[in-house]
Amino acid sequence: MTLSAFTKCLPLAAALLCGVSGGAIARDVVVHAGQLFDGTAMRSRASVVIHDDRIVSVEDGFVTRDGAEVVDLSTKTVLPGLIDAHDHILMGYSGKNPVAERVQETTIDQAYAGVGYARATLKAGFTSIRDVGGETKVIVGLKKAIAEGKVEGPRIWAAGYPLGPTGGHGDPQNGMSPELDFHSEGRVIDGPDEAARVVRAMRRDGVDLIKIMPSGGVLSIGDDPSHQTMTDDEIRAVVDTAHGLGIKVAAHAHGKVAILHAAELGVDSIEHGSFGDAETDRAMKAHGTYLVPTLLVADTVVQIAKTRPETLNPSAAAKALEVGPIVLRNLGRAYKAGVKIAFGTDQGLSPHGRNAREFALMVQAGMTPLDAIKAATVHAADLLGASDRIGSIQPGRYADLIAVSGDPLRDVTRLESVEFVMKGGEVVK
Repeated sequence: MTLSAFTKCLPLAAALLCGVSGGAIARDVVVHAGQLFDGTAMRSRASVVIHDDRIVSVEDGFVTRDGAEVVDLSTKTVLPGLIDAHDHILMGYSGKNPVAERVQETTIDQAYAGVGYARATLKAGFTSIRDVGGETKVIVGLKKAIAEGKVEGPRIWAAGYPLGPTGGHGDPQNGMSPELDFHSEGRVIDGPDEAARVVRAMRRDGVDLIKIMPSGGVLSIGDDPSHQTMTDDEIRAVVDTAHGLGIKVAAHAHGKVAILHAAELGVDSIEHGSFGDAETDRAMKAHGTYLVPTLLVADTVVQIAKTRPETLNPSAAAKALEVGPIVLRNLGRAYKAGVKIAFGTDQGLSPHGRNAREFALMVQAGMTPLDAIKAATVHAADLLGASDRIGSIQPGRYADLIAVSGDPLRDVTRLESVEFVMKGGEVVK
């Protein structure tokens, strides 16, 4: 039987194929792709043969298999499921007073919100994300719930609490009354011994990577994005401990000194990298450090700072107007210099599910559509350490596929209108 994913996903088919919680996964599926981008190049008229949740083969022409369902995408362009390597799936912009929200919102509120944000992200074609900063127990719990099929969402690589020093970008006490306790323990690290201990504890608690804050930030209160706020010994302790435990380190770094030192000390990615230059480009290339440029959040926060500055933390609007305009130029220079680029949006200010708007900004900065798409597929998978599972359409990988109309290599905004999503062999849109 031929199954059109757009018009014939009826209740019976949904129970067998479409991945509704509680439904069985069809054992064998063949996807007919009019155009197929496998993570490296585009090919015409190809079939993706799937058994359970994995790709078995990719074959030329439209083939069939005895007993297999056929998903007809013969008029569409099929690509690997997209990967957002810098997401905050528990966070959202409400347009309310952020200080008031901090003293009113609970982790339970975040958990319920995260379920909705995760579903929207998956429906937009992002079948995997790296969540680089959230309440550890909540994000680890959401990751498990999604993996167990209890709720819909992308595969999550979770960092849990971002780690930084007292008064740094990740210190929840910043700008708050000292008479209030915002529970800094386990997320604020001062000194290399404490840094190593906290990394070990977080790995024990289920995180997949560590996020550090070696520079000030934009949306936090009072700190300066151009300052390096962690010592080299603290950064080194985190990197050595995490790598010794087999997990990677992402470094939020805007200022040049923090970028340079973090790259030289062995972090796996620089998030934002706003004030980078030719020297930081050379250091990142030498050490194989990825840049995750997060253009969408910069574009969004500039618009908010211009139109609704009262909805940002005190001092955030002024910092946004300084940092926001330089990020396109920074990515364009780093890309031309040959720095490795991975796709990341820093979602939380822009609505979840609009992650693909990052692609047009990357192209505006000077990347080709092909390289922008690779940044969200094969390169993002490499950064996550998951190239053997996600990021490409080839045997042995999860059957994570999306489909769009038209050719995104000519018009990358096509990825803002994903029409079909399969995650692990289950059609979810």
